Amino acid sequence: MVDVAQHSRAPRVNKIAMTDPWQWLAKGWEDMWANPGISLGYGALVLAISYALTAGLFFFDTLFLVFPLAAGFMQLAPILAIGLYEASLRREAGEEVGSLATYIVRPRSPLQLAYFGFALGFILMAWIYLAFFLFAIFYGINVPPMAEFISDLILTVRGVAFLAIGTAVGAVLAFTVFAISAVAVPYLLDRDADAISAMLLSIKAVRENFAPMMLWAWLIVVLTVSGLVVFYVGLIFVFPLIGHATWHAYRALVARD
Repeated sequence: MVDVAQHSRAPRVNKIAMTDPWQWLAKGWEDMWANPGISLGYGALVLAISYALTAGLFFFDTLFLVFPLAAGFMQLAPILAIGLYEASLRREAGEEVGSLATYIVRPRSPLQLAYFGFALGFILMAWIYLAFFLFAIFYGINVPPMAEFISDLILTVRGVAFLAIGTAVGAVLAFTVFAISAVAVPYLLDRDADAISAMLLSIKAVRENFAPMMLWAWLIVVLTVSGLVVFYVGLIFVFPLIGHATWHAYRALVARD
């Protein structure tokens, strides 16, 4: 049961400037190269998972799901990057940043963090089901060859309509995930709180700093896409960079009083 009184003790949200997201990336870059083995290790792990998932889609002849799964990756990224937040927290506190401490993280709110992870997983599954549903509407149950499918997406009215509607639905879900998770996971790592309070705090941070947070969301999308289009290899650098930068976003947005 959520402690109602805990909502009243929610920390204050700071106002930030349009230049702040760039500063978060700069600080994230410093964190990444302060402990490159740990940071790039996380990136390499994400790269391996991406290749494994793509191979699975190829094996089951469902490569058309590669695009919604790529979008789904961005939805789960906040929870997957928790070790990177821990590394930034420890570096900030002047503590030793060991690989064991960042791969076996002990958050202040472990159960609530699990609830939040379940919520993100539920949204991801809903997105995958929606992707199947939209595909069935436009293409039926027969999956075309990947080359034919890609050309159909950009050269036919059916393909463009499918791409437009799918992108619109994905954008709504992506914005929802961004709004509830912008600072939620670092907050639950750093403080004893409940998942609902963390999501409400994150929504408040986005609402009260809408323009700079939209810039931050745009930077995340651009960096992630740039990591994906080079056969995922860019994720080795992009994933830890965004992860470390997210910790600094949390520090800038959420007051410590």
